[in-house]
Amino acid sequence: MNQKQPSQEEIMEQMQKILEERGRKALEMARKTVLEEEIECKEVREALKYFITEYWHDVARPALLSLTCEAVGGDPEITTPIAIPMILISGAIDIHDDIIDQSKVKGSRPTVLGKFGKDIALLVGDALLFKGFTLLHEAVEKGIPAGKVAVIIDIIKKTFFELGDAEALELQFRGRVDVTPEEYLRVVRKKAADVEAYTRISAILGGSSKEEIEALGEYGRLLGMLIILRDDLIDMLDFEEAVHRIKKEHLSLPVLYALQKPEIGSALSPLLLKKNITKKDAKEILAVVGKAGGFNRVDEFMQELAKNAYSLLEEVGLNKLNLQLLIRATILSEWRDYLNPSFST
Repeated sequence: MNQKQPSQEEIMEQMQKILEERGRKALEMARKTVLEEEIECKEVREALKYFITEYWHDVARPALLSLTCEAVGGDPEITTPIAIPMILISGAIDIHDDIIDQSKVKGSRPTVLGKFGKDIALLVGDALLFKGFTLLHEAVEKGIPAGKVAVIIDIIKKTFFELGDAEALELQFRGRVDVTPEEYLRVVRKKAADVEAYTRISAILGGSSKEEIEALGEYGRLLGMLIILRDDLIDMLDFEEAVHRIKKEHLSLPVLYALQKPEIGSALSPLLLKKNITKKDAKEILAVVGKAGGFNRVDEFMQELAKNAYSLLEEVGLNKLNLQLLIRATILSEWRDYLNPSFST
């Protein structure tokens, strides 16, 4: 008898539970280190507290470190001294990205930029960045060999340069309807550098072989791309986010695929270039992109990325089930329920 497959909701609940269990400790310790800092400026102090206690609930990154280390036979606890500073560094990058993208609200919550303004947001991002790198250097005192810490810091340095390059290239896409999917995907791959850094670093901490380190590094890169592209699809469902992307950032991949069809591009471009995009315009854009096959093209590409990520895990000899589950949870297509009318031709 065939065993009943878990539902989409059950998979997401299972993954969220794992992320919470594996990432919560490091997140709480990171919060503690920030809140212990003595800051005289009331506004900066409040902004830091707001970000680290109310806004930044990222358990996924420290959990990824833990799960990857376990997958290669390492002790997940050894990742905590690295997870703490990387939570802060990732938070700093997020704040700086919001400044660049002029994102004042995310998921109905004001960002640090939206709540405290550009100057305070910049200072808070810088503070988290410096604190993170300071803690990284102190990881040797927590039992991580100095040689491994040096390698980890080098990986993070390279990641920063790649992420910065991606942001700079992405800025060139603003206000353009002639960006090709290939151009955009090159930038998406660069933006996935931080997830690769997590899996690569964790494989090193776990004492894995060179082959496993390379396989898990590329797995992280593909997982990062899947996360970015999934966000592209989900952003299309939120009117305010969709409009913000069009006006302040860049077009998402489904739209870029749709624009490749000349007959679609001539109808879609005027809508995308309008000074004021209404909710009706956004719904029309959604429908046109769906009928042009934009969402299907992204879905197909994501399925191929997932297939490649699964195959890379064949290089890992031990507990890779949770890493496989991460891929599966990322490509779940609940957005299809919302976009289903647009999928019809």
